[in-house]
Amino acid sequence: MRRRDWLRTATLLAAPPFIRHARAADEPRFALGVASGQPRPDGLVLWTRLTGDDLPPQVPVQWELAHDEAFTRIAARGSEDADSRWAHSVHAEPSGLAPGRWYWYRFRALGQQSRVGRTRTAPAADAAASLRLAIASCQRWDHGHYAAWRHLATQDLDLVAFLGDYIYEYPSSPMAPRLHKGGLLRSLDQYRARYAQYRSDPALQDAHAACPWLMVWDDHEVENDYAGTHPSTPLGADMAPLRAAAYQAYWEHQPLARAQRPRGADMPLFGRMDWGRLARIHQLDTRQHRDGQACPSWPRTSGGRLVREADCPALDDPSRSLLGAAQERWLAEGWSLDRPWNLVAQQTLMARAGLPDQGRWTDGWDGYPAARARLLRTVAERRVPGVVVLGGDVHAHVVAELKADFDDARAPVLASEFCGTSISSHGRAQRGWDAARAGNPHLLHARSDQRGFAAFTLDARQLQARLLAVDEPLDAASAVHEQARFAVDAGRPGPHRA
Repeated sequence: MRRRDWLRTATLLAAPPFIRHARAADEPRFALGVASGQPRPDGLVLWTRLTGDDLPPQVPVQWELAHDEAFTRIAARGSEDADSRWAHSVHAEPSGLAPGRWYWYRFRALGQQSRVGRTRTAPAADAAASLRLAIASCQRWDHGHYAAWRHLATQDLDLVAFLGDYIYEYPSSPMAPRLHKGGLLRSLDQYRARYAQYRSDPALQDAHAACPWLMVWDDHEVENDYAGTHPSTPLGADMAPLRAAAYQAYWEHQPLARAQRPRGADMPLFGRMDWGRLARIHQLDTRQHRDGQACPSWPRTSGGRLVREADCPALDDPSRSLLGAAQERWLAEGWSLDRPWNLVAQQTLMARAGLPDQGRWTDGWDGYPAARARLLRTVAERRVPGVVVLGGDVHAHVVAELKADFDDARAPVLASEFCGTSISSHGRAQRGWDAARAGNPHLLHARSDQRGFAAFTLDARQLQARLLAVDEPLDAASAVHEQARFAVDAGRPGPHRA
C-alpha cells in the first residue's frame, strides 16, 4: 500500500463512525423517499428510512416542518435516532400544529438532505370541512408499472387511503415485465428488501410525498390468504415468526406512529380519525384478528376458495368473525351519529358477489356473512348516517348497494360501497364479474379489466366518486382516463350514476 493511501485509510479508521459515513457523499441516504400519515388536528407522522451500506448502529436524523416550501418559516423541528434494529427507519411525530393546514417537511443525516414532502393536518373537530380522498391497493411490482401512482401524485388530494397488498411475497415469473428481487419471503431481511424495492419506484415516491396517507394491510404483506394465526401454506407452518418478521418490516416502511410498533407477532393497526364535522374514518384490520376461512381444502389449514353453502355449513356459523370480537365491538360503539359521513376503510369487497351455482369466496366478506350482517344491522339500528365502505383486494372497480339481507329485493339499502381496482396487480376475467352482476342486482358496476384508483370529493351534501383507469398498465407514462362517475347523497344511502 502506498504511503498516502495508508494515511487516508488510517485517518478514516480512526474517525468516529458518524464522520466516516458522512464522508461517503456518493452513498444515497434517502433513496426510499419520504412519507407522512396519520394526520390529526394538531399533529401527524413523518417517515423516512436511511439507506446505504455500513450505516452505524444509530444515526441522528434531523427533521424540519415548515409553513412554506422554501422553509423560510419553520413550524417545528427535531431529531430522531435511526436505529439499525428497526432498519434505520424514522417515525417523527411533530405536535402542537395548527389544524387544517398544509406543511412541507424534510430530513437531514450524514451530510445529506432528503427530498421535500408535502403534508397537512386534519381540520379542527368543530370545523366545517370538505375532503378530497383517493383509495388505492394491490401494487404488485412484477405485474406492471405505476402509471396510476404517477397520475395520483398530480391530483389535488388531502389524503390517500392505501387498502392493502403494498408488497407481494411471491417470486417472479421469468416472463414478468419487471422482476421481484429474491424468492418467496420468509425472513425479516427478505421482507425489508422487498419493501425497499417497491419504495424505489419514483412514481410511488412522488405519491407518498404529495399528501398524508392512511395505511391498512391485507394478506400479501405476510402471505396470501393467511387468517389470524392460521397459515395458508399446505399442512400449516408456525405463523408467529412469519407475522413478527412481516409486521416489523411493514411498520419500518410506513408512516405509522411509534405507538403502533409491533410487539412480536402482534401490531395495533385498526383505528379511526375525524375530519372536522364532515366525516369519521374507521380503519379496519380484516387479517390479524379473524377466524380461519370455512372449509379449507386439504392439505391446507386455511385459505380462500369457492364453496357452496350446502357443502359447508360452517359458512353461516354466527360465531365466526372477519374482524374479531373486540374489533367488532369497537366499530359498533364508535360510529359517528352527528357527522354526515362514516367512511369505512378496509381491505376487500363487502357486498355479496357469490352465485348459488358457483358458491362463495371464503376469504372475503362472503365467507363471513353473519359478521357482515351484524355490522350492517348495527348501522340500521343506530341509524348511522352516510356509511360508505371503501375496499380493495379484488382488483376491480366495484360499486354496490349494501343491505343486511341480499336475498330480499325489498330490503332497504343501508350503506354504499366503492371497491377500487388495483394499481398494477392483474384482475380476474371480466366475464366472471359480468356473471356476478347478473346474479347480484345490488352490484351496480364491476370492471376488472383495468388498473387504477378511485378518487372522492366530499362535502356536507354529497360524495362524488371518480373511478380512474390506466390506458396501458405496462407503460409507466401511460395516460389515465375516467372509467365511471358515481355520487352518494347525504342522508340517502346508495350510490347513483353521476
